[in-house]
Amino acid sequence: MAERGALRLLSLLCLTFLHTDGTAAKHADKGTAAHPFSPFWFTVEPQDTLAIRGSPALLNCSAHSDTATPARIEWKKDGTFMSLVSDERRRILPDGSLFFTHVVHSKHNKPDEGTYQCVATLENLASIFSRTARLSVAGMPRFASQPLPATVHLGDSQVMACDVNSDLVPFTRWEKDRQPLELSARLVQLPSGALVISNASEADAGLYRCLVENVGSSKSSDEAQLQTLPESGEERKLEFLVQPASVAKVTGTSVLLPCVVTGYPAPHIRWLLGDKLLEESEGRVEALGGGSLQILNLTEEDAGIYTCVAENSNSTIEAQAQLIIQVPPQFVKRPASIYAHESMDIIFECEVSGSPAPTIKWVKNGDAVIPSDYFKIIKEHNLQVLGLVKSDEGFYQCLAENDAGNIQSSAQLIILDHDVALPPFPPPSLTPNTTDHVTPGSRGMGSAAGPTPSAPRDVVASLVSTRFIKLTWRPPAEPHGDDLTYSVFYSQESVSRERVVNTSRPGEMQVTIQNLMPDTKYHFRVLAHNSNGQGESSAALRVATQAEVQVPGPAPNLQAVSTTPTSVSLSWEKPLTGNGEILTYKLYYTDKSVGNEQDIDIDGQSYTMTGLKKNTEYSFRVVANNKHGSGVSTEDVVVRTLPDVPSAPPQNLTAEVQNSKSIMLRWQPPPLSGQNGKITGYKIRYKKGTRSRGETLEVSEGTQLYKLIDDLEPGTEYSFRVSALTINGTGPATDWTAAETFESDLDESRVPDQPSSLHVRPLVNNIVVSWTPPENQDIVVRGYTISYGIGSPHAQTIKVDHKQRYYTIQNLDPSSHYVITLKAFNNMGEGIPVYESAITRPQSVPEPTPMMPPVGVQATVLSHDTIRVSWADNSLPKSQKVTDSRYYTVRWKTNIPANTKMKMANTTSLSHMVTGLKPNTLYEFSVMVTKGRRASTWSMTAQGTTFESTPTSSPKDVTVVSKENKPRTIIINWQPPSEANGKITGYIIYYSTDVNAEVHDWVVDPVVGNRLTHQIQELTLDTTYYFKIQARNSKGMGPLSEAVQFRTPKTSNPPKPGPPGSKFPPDLGTTVGKSGIGSGDNHIMVIVIIVSVGAFTIVVVVVGAYLCTRRTTSHQKKKRAASKSSNGSHKYKGNSKDLKPPDLWIHHERLELKPMDKSPEPNPVMTETPIPRTSQDITPADSGLESNPHLQQRRNSYRESVRNTPSTEPLPPATASSQASCPSEIMADPEGSYHGSTTTEEEPSYSGNLPPIRSAHPHAHAHPLKSFAVPAIPASSHPSYESPALPSTPLLAQTGPPTHPHVVKTASIGTLGRTRTPMAVTVPNAPDVPETSKMLEDVDSVLASLPPCPSPAPRSNPVPLPQSYEPDELTEEMAHLEGLMKDLNAITTAP
Repeated sequence: MAERGALRLLSLLCLTFLHTDGTAAKHADKGTAAHPFSPFWFTVEPQDTLAIRGSPALLNCSAHSDTATPARIEWKKDGTFMSLVSDERRRILPDGSLFFTHVVHSKHNKPDEGTYQCVATLENLASIFSRTARLSVAGMPRFASQPLPATVHLGDSQVMACDVNSDLVPFTRWEKDRQPLELSARLVQLPSGALVISNASEADAGLYRCLVENVGSSKSSDEAQLQTLPESGEERKLEFLVQPASVAKVTGTSVLLPCVVTGYPAPHIRWLLGDKLLEESEGRVEALGGGSLQILNLTEEDAGIYTCVAENSNSTIEAQAQLIIQVPPQFVKRPASIYAHESMDIIFECEVSGSPAPTIKWVKNGDAVIPSDYFKIIKEHNLQVLGLVKSDEGFYQCLAENDAGNIQSSAQLIILDHDVALPPFPPPSLTPNTTDHVTPGSRGMGSAAGPTPSAPRDVVASLVSTRFIKLTWRPPAEPHGDDLTYSVFYSQESVSRERVVNTSRPGEMQVTIQNLMPDTKYHFRVLAHNSNGQGESSAALRVATQAEVQVPGPAPNLQAVSTTPTSVSLSWEKPLTGNGEILTYKLYYTDKSVGNEQDIDIDGQSYTMTGLKKNTEYSFRVVANNKHGSGVSTEDVVVRTLPDVPSAPPQNLTAEVQNSKSIMLRWQPPPLSGQNGKITGYKIRYKKGTRSRGETLEVSEGTQLYKLIDDLEPGTEYSFRVSALTINGTGPATDWTAAETFESDLDESRVPDQPSSLHVRPLVNNIVVSWTPPENQDIVVRGYTISYGIGSPHAQTIKVDHKQRYYTIQNLDPSSHYVITLKAFNNMGEGIPVYESAITRPQSVPEPTPMMPPVGVQATVLSHDTIRVSWADNSLPKSQKVTDSRYYTVRWKTNIPANTKMKMANTTSLSHMVTGLKPNTLYEFSVMVTKGRRASTWSMTAQGTTFESTPTSSPKDVTVVSKENKPRTIIINWQPPSEANGKITGYIIYYSTDVNAEVHDWVVDPVVGNRLTHQIQELTLDTTYYFKIQARNSKGMGPLSEAVQFRTPKTSNPPKPGPPGSKFPPDLGTTVGKSGIGSGDNHIMVIVIIVSVGAFTIVVVVVGAYLCTRRTTSHQKKKRAASKSSNGSHKYKGNSKDLKPPDLWIHHERLELKPMDKSPEPNPVMTETPIPRTSQDITPADSGLESNPHLQQRRNSYRESVRNTPSTEPLPPATASSQASCPSEIMADPEGSYHGSTTTEEEPSYSGNLPPIRSAHPHAHAHPLKSFAVPAIPASSHPSYESPALPSTPLLAQTGPPTHPHVVKTASIGTLGRTRTPMAVTVPNAPDVPETSKMLEDVDSVLASLPPCPSPAPRSNPVPLPQSYEPDELTEEMAHLEGLMKDLNAITTAP
């Protein structure tokens, strides 16, 4: 029993211990569990986009989160959510981007243009907004002004107007004489679209027009003629053709300030920024177009007033413009995520920089935060949330915006339970742009390991006011520890939001609650904290603040009117809520130019303020007073006092003698305090001498601060004074300023003399140069040229004004020996230099260490002319965010040896879009980084080849020549296009006899891309043909070349006619020659007889063999008939790939015997293609034959062979049924057959790419040609190659085996390995139809009596079989042979 009791006691102790440990663990976990912040931010935000009407557009957006369910992306347009469920034109891509299949935009319907914003939502968590992006659509091409006919003197400048909308300027280009005009430093396109031609030459004369392209529809302006005139030497007044205009630009962009001046002598143009001469810097500040100023990569320091000054020896003019630099918003301090408890006060900080100053607004979970008693905007940009409640959890976003852009950043607020401790240190950042932290000054709760205090006692309000209450209390009855701290929770009655105030030190038992509302009831409760945690709460104490003292409201209808230049009359009405008698009013007024506010007491409700400054803005406000004090102020009213005549004269009047007859006056406006209004002009009075009374008046209108007084007398002293004008009158004049004209004009027929002295003062990086002018003051000096360099003065050259007497050469190397020269120059040239040398002082501080070059340079090809270059910078933090003043320089060049010039561009981001590249060109890129005086070396290079694009120029150097001894054959040659933009895969030759015919009516002949010459056969004699060539690559067709005209010869040089009755044509071909048979040459006669007898013997043997083997199965006949019926014509030149014509051809139009062992054509790159022709002179068969069905069938077959309308069905390939089956059939080439097309097997078929074309003009008296096969000489061991035929355009559809009626030469270019080539034979024309029909009847009777021929046994070896022929075909061939033999007999019997 004792043991059993002991065991029970031990078990009870163990259970108690385990229970205690488990409870403690639960408390510990509960006190420290704070779930982490949710990573939720935008990885890609939409950017401002310019879209083209009718083209697709994309607004990018993507959000990141770690939740299982990805964020839902929605889009807002102009602040309203878009409904895209049934929208077929706009949709959201899987990554969240908004895609437009085609942008819609018209004058009255602009559904796509507007401001877009991406909204990402996590279910049951929050929503965040992206930055806003503007989608603009390029408008319809319209010209506000168009180029007009103009003239320009050689060496002068001219402007061709072409004003378009600013969004269309990037799509505008210029043409001269319908050819694209390449811009340069001399030919500049202004931001308005106008073209500036400076330093004009005779080559600039021509027709100019501007075009707007690639914006859905293209439009061109009117053409205007620009004529050049020789310089006459007569003086022309300086005038502005284009003046600079004020403009606002964003940092990092570029600006072009136009300034174009015309006149003679040619003016020298310089620019001033403020009152300082602006110097050019290579790659950033550059003068273009004779005087326009271009500044790249703008910075805030570039802002200011720019003045263009143009001057020559006779006059000076100037114009001003203001450049405003805008800086997009940038975060100086981003809002940070916060942990907090309920009832606490928190602050989200958000500090932003930019110009103009950005406006800031806050958004919570996608809803705008409206300032209230508990949500306050403090320090203009921070968000304060008072008395947190659980519903305040979520994501808060700070959105900053100005005219240059907008940005956003978000932070999360998590409200923990009171028994969960606030994290004691900041958790790790969730994004590169945020630093999360707990509320400053917050204290975490300890784990509930011990007893907590009871409720504080005797909570009372010891002091109650209108705006604050002071509470006191006594310690809890059960404190359970020392050094208690207290928290006071309070809330407005009927408001659930509760706020908390903590005591400042342990043991303190009073607190003052401030910023309360007057006459409002509040509830207060107090609780204590010890080391174990938060204790019990006291009972709620209900206290009401005191009512506010009753002061007057604002005085309504405050009005201020300026009655004189120094006084303003004011009036107002009595406050609607006076709360008693109004004792006095206090009038507050502020000089806006100074900013100090002053006040004056007034008894009534009106007052006239005197003694004010003229033409100055003042603000006024009124406050009413009663016995309780000052009331509510009115809103400020701003008024400007009236202008008056100037009270001060112009400043800094100077008189510069120009020559013997003119003096230039310059001055500055009166001080602002003395202008008393807008200056409208200046009056200039001058007189001879200083005591003369006769004065002459000149007026300078506008803000021009100079005036050239001319037509003066030589060697005479004049006195001048200037006064300013306003609309009210003329102000006081300056003191008299005297100047004397020269006795005679200065000499400019020779260069100036050497400057009389040159002094240098070296510094570390600078050398100060000073000088005195040449001693001979009678020679005009236009300016001075300063040249300097280390060891040689020719490294750098600077030109300064003739009035300048010193200059500081900057950016020099320390401890270096520089040689400096100074020369005076005028329009005749530079004078004799004066030399000086100096050694710069040593550098006192070490040179900065070079930076690390960028790494990971990548070149991503985007299109045929754009490559995106990106890189990483190891000197940046992991976020790769550029926050300092560093910038990157990207340089690139092509691999073309003739073009090794580097091009460069600067950027402040880690990528750069290089545009304007050439298609299909390999480019090499490298990057360097610069920060202040430190710079890196160039990075490793990256390469990228731009995509191909269609050729932009046509083949060049197109020539057409006639082939020797072949008047109907021409050879066309050409060179590849200069702008192929890719590998040329083929050429298309168009030719026609009508140069004005539509392109689709021209005959088309395709050629592969590696050929630069081509033959075209069977052209009509004495006919003019026109040829064009078009190149193509993998991207499409290029433009057509200009038409080249060629006329074929009138005759084919026929020999003497044969004997009477001969059926040979006059042209016996190259074999017979000009001597012909009629020359009596017996030697040639014997050769002809031998060849003729041999050919006749071969034909007789073939016919006999065929008649023996005529018998075939009906199945084979049906297959052959089907094969023949499927033969048709094709719209393009060439023949089907598998056709195999025989080695011996008989041409019906000329007799041409070509030996079979003749070598192939010497030029393997040539191709031969006959021109399609039609037969139009076929005599129809006699109608009497129609009674015989057999003859009628043959007649129809013959008509089918001579029809002159080409078939549009393609020519099918030969089938097995078309092969011979009798042993006596004609043997073909065992390795392959010759084809009528002479294109090599490398040539692809272009039939699918060519347009349908019609036949060329028919060749007169053309007859259908028939051919037959003879046994071929066995081929050698050399292999033969089949060549695919090009598309064909035959005019005669053949029945039976496919033939080539117009091709004599049958050797393919691809058969160069053969030992023998086919022999072409020309025979007389076929007999007329009636005669042929009669012969066919005779042959049919013979064929009917012949026995059938047995079929041969099948063979295992693939020996090619010769072609077979139908009886009606052979009868036709027999008729032809009969005529041939008669001709041969006539030849042999001729005397």
